[in-house]
Amino acid sequence: MREEVLKLLPEIEEIKDTDLKEKVISCWVEAMEYRNWKMEELKNIPFTLLAEGVQIYFIEHVRTCCKMGIACDNVLDNAYGERKTPVNRDFLIAGSLLADVGKLFEFDKKPDGTVFKSEYGKHIRHPFSGVGLAFKHGLPSEVMHVIAVHSKEGAGEKRSPECIIFHHVDFIDFELIK
Repeated sequence: MREEVLKLLPEIEEIKDTDLKEKVISCWVEAMEYRNWKMEELKNIPFTLLAEGVQIYFIEHVRTCCKMGIACDNVLDNAYGERKTPVNRDFLIAGSLLADVGKLFEFDKKPDGTVFKSEYGKHIRHPFSGVGLAFKHGLPSEVMHVIAVHSKEGAGEKRSPECIIFHHVDFIDFELIK
């Protein structure tokens, strides 16, 4: 399963800290095993159930947001250099890749492949289950912060630089599909 995760999310290789990289992989492996999600399913399910006719798929969204976050950080580095607010690139990437991993608990699938909000998901949204999974796998609190407050659940919370970047790229992708 580890190799499948690396194929699905090659951006994991951008994480320099090998321990952090392995913990991100472990979270994805456990989340995929929970409902026996297959690679092809994750490539073909909508990234959100909050809008009709979504043509952006789950893994596309995760990877796109991660790449947009890295690009934003690069632009800020190039524009401001040492004057830029420091961003921990590993935390940004790990948080970006894990922000929606909880959807694998929030979503369920029918035998025909139709995805729907599970009973669990009706009570626990993905930022909460994502943080629980990240905590279980020993991820740093800075990464759990990105997962926890990237969505509406983080409204009014002070966001870290990594979370500010991710929050905005995530909503760019979400708002453009509505």
